[in-house]
Amino acid sequence: MADEPGSAEPKMALLLLDLQRIVVESYGGTPEVLQAVGHAAAAARSSGTPVIYVVLDFRAGHPEISPRNRTFAGIKAAGLFSGPSDGFQIHDAIAPQDGDIVVVKKRISAFAGNDLDLLLRAQGIDTLALCGVATSGVVLSTALDAADRDYDVQVLEDGCGDTDPVLHRVLLDKVLGRRGTVRTTAEWIAERTNART
Repeated sequence: MADEPGSAEPKMALLLLDLQRIVVESYGGTPEVLQAVGHAAAAARSSGTPVIYVVLDFRAGHPEISPRNRTFAGIKAAGLFSGPSDGFQIHDAIAPQDGDIVVVKKRISAFAGNDLDLLLRAQGIDTLALCGVATSGVVLSTALDAADRDYDVQVLEDGCGDTDPVLHRVLLDKVLGRRGTVRTTAEWIAERTNART
């Protein structure tokens, strides 16, 4: 949603994507990534920017997963991401705080199978800052989906991680930057700080 002349200032939300313990530990969520996410979340809360966690979860028996879905059929067969379990909870290092929102998704994109788009539009949010694991999964899918929905997308590069550092870099430099803005968490935090002064 590009800001047109004379329209209100853009309103942003920080989306923290798939930062569940098992994902973080398996797909490139290094301590440095978690630290960057933590700093971004703290800055967002201080500036009044909504912090929205998006996590993967299914009903018992995974009825939402088709056997034709190659990505998720293995999750269903292994019985993963269904109900409470320490491994599937949001990582302790960046756990939600009072006032944060948690949204459950059913596919790779943060918008899949939930009311995230409705939630954002109800609050007048038109700009999304993304952090998450993995860059080649949820971050890429959500950025493309959000851009197609006319959101302004900002990817906080050091708040994203992937097991393949080369692919991570290529996606940031060659793909995500064409659909939005790629910046560091420090740059994003400085903007949030300046917005308060």
